[in-house]
Amino acid sequence: MIPYQIPYGCQSIDQADIDAVVTVLKSPWLTQGPTIERFETAVAEHCQADFAVAVCNATAALHIACLAAGLGAGDRLWTSPNTFVASANCGRYCGAEVDFVDIDPMTLNLDAGLLAQKLEAAERVGQLPKVVIAVAFSGQSCDMHAIAALSERYGFTLIEDAAHAIGASYRGRPVGCGAYAAMTIFSFHPVKIVTSAEGGMVLTNDPELAARLRRLRSHGITGDPAQMTAPAQGLWYYQQLELGFNYRMTDLHAALGLSQMTRIDEFIARRRELAARYDHLLAGLPLTVPFGQPGAESAWHLYVVRFKFDLIEATQREVFDALRAAGIGVNLHYIPVHLQPYYREQGFTDGDFPEAERYFHEAISLPLFPGLSEEQQDYVVAQLRRIVGQVPSEDSRVRHA
Repeated sequence: MIPYQIPYGCQSIDQADIDAVVTVLKSPWLTQGPTIERFETAVAEHCQADFAVAVCNATAALHIACLAAGLGAGDRLWTSPNTFVASANCGRYCGAEVDFVDIDPMTLNLDAGLLAQKLEAAERVGQLPKVVIAVAFSGQSCDMHAIAALSERYGFTLIEDAAHAIGASYRGRPVGCGAYAAMTIFSFHPVKIVTSAEGGMVLTNDPELAARLRRLRSHGITGDPAQMTAPAQGLWYYQQLELGFNYRMTDLHAALGLSQMTRIDEFIARRRELAARYDHLLAGLPLTVPFGQPGAESAWHLYVVRFKFDLIEATQREVFDALRAAGIGVNLHYIPVHLQPYYREQGFTDGDFPEAERYFHEAISLPLFPGLSEEQQDYVVAQLRRIVGQVPSEDSRVRHA
C-alpha cells in the first residue's frame, strides 16, 4: 500500500479564507463590488506598484496587457519556449506573429544574451518585436536589468509574465514593482503562491495603461466622464470606447485572494525552507538542483531537478512513472511551446531552441507547497534514491548556487 498521495502543488486554505468568502456571499456584492478593489490595493502595496487590475485569470491578464501595449496584426511577440502556452498564445489572440528566444541553461529563463543577438539580427531586416514577454520561470526573475536595457534600445514593450513569482524579488525590490517591466502579470490559480481559486492581475505604474486595462477587462466600457467622447447624460450613462472582453474577477474570488495575501510572507518563507532542504537532501544524486538568477530571490512556485541520465539506468519516463507509482505527483514544466502541434504549424520544428529542448528531456518537477511536511519530503527523496541510486563521486554533486 502506498503510504502517501503527494501532489506537486496544492493550495493552503484556512478558516479565515473560508470566512472571507462567506462574508461576501452574505453581502450585497457578489461581483463588481468593493472587495476586488481591496484585493488590487493589497497586491499593489505588497509589490510597491502604483496600479493593479484584477481579471478572471492570468491568460486574460496576458491578453489585455498585450492589447494595452498596442500589439496587433502584423506585429511580433517574442517569449521563452520554456513556459505554459498562454505566454505565447496571448500574442496570437492579438493577431501577432510569435517567436521565441532560447533559455539560459542554468537559470532556465529567457537568455538575455541570446535576446540581444536576436534583436540585433532582427533590426537589420526590419523585423523587431513590438512586445517581449519575459517569463519568471518557477518563481525567479529573468535578468530583467539587461532585458529592460534592450527594451529601451530597441523600443519593444517589456511584459513580465510573473505567474509563478508573486512574493519574489529582484535586485532588492519586489517582482511587480515596475522598475523594469511596463506591466507584470500574476496568476492566482490554486497551485500558485496565493490563490483566488481562479484569477489574474496586471500591475503597472502607468496610469494610461491602467485605465485601458480596466476598460479592456469590461467590454471596452467606461463610466468615467473624463474618458468619454461626449458629455455624460446622467449617472446611468456609459460608453463603449473600444472592443473589450468580459474578463472581470468576482468579489468571491477577490475575497479569497485578499485573505490569502495576509499569509504570503508565511507561504514564501515555507517554500524557501523546503527548497533549501531539497538542496541538502538531494546532494549526491545524479541530478542538478535549481540554480538561482544572480540578484533574484525566488518565490519557489516550482522545484525542478534535471537528471543526468547518462549516469542512471532508467529513462525520464521510467523515473517519472516510478515516482507517480509511489504516490508522488511529480510533473514536467514545460513541454517547449514551439514543439506543440499548433506552433509546429506556424513553422517551428525540433532543434530550433536546443537548450529548452535539452532541459525538457532532463527535467522533473518535485512536490513543493507550504503544506508539504518534512516527513513527506523525506519520502520523496527516499523514493528518488531508490529509483535512481547514489553516485558516490563528489564530482557528481551540483549544489544550489
